[in-house]
Amino acid sequence: MTNIPFPEINASLNSVATVLLTMGFILIKLGKQKAHQYAMTGAFCVSVIFLICYVSSKIINKGMHTTFAGEGIWKSIYYFILITHIILAMAIVPLVLRTLYLAIKGNLENHRRWAKWTFPIWYYVSITGVMVYFFLYQWF
Repeated sequence: MTNIPFPEINASLNSVATVLLTMGFILIKLGKQKAHQYAMTGAFCVSVIFLICYVSSKIINKGMHTTFAGEGIWKSIYYFILITHIILAMAIVPLVLRTLYLAIKGNLENHRRWAKWTFPIWYYVSITGVMVYFFLYQWF
């Protein structure tokens, strides 16, 4: 096992992505399109860095995972969050790429339609990524 604090790095990157997603949502609701673009581009870049760090940690640590130490209802809550997080994390990659592509191409009508699905899923994945960290490394 490596001394690189991958769980903390990954949780921090997810936290930053969550903040940027929140900012992007608020900014577009305020009609600040350029600022929205910067926030969402930042969220995308941070998420790419997260993905690189996450995959790197799995390679370096040979796929090792941390076992959840909680019991009872907490175990059920944790596994519900973890399973939905994993499934939606796989689904979000093509959704984000498509939504970003539509924005770059200037197809804002379709971008908005895709974003109505992409944003809440991306937001959920980002928040639950941080929650998984806290369940595994802080709370239990």
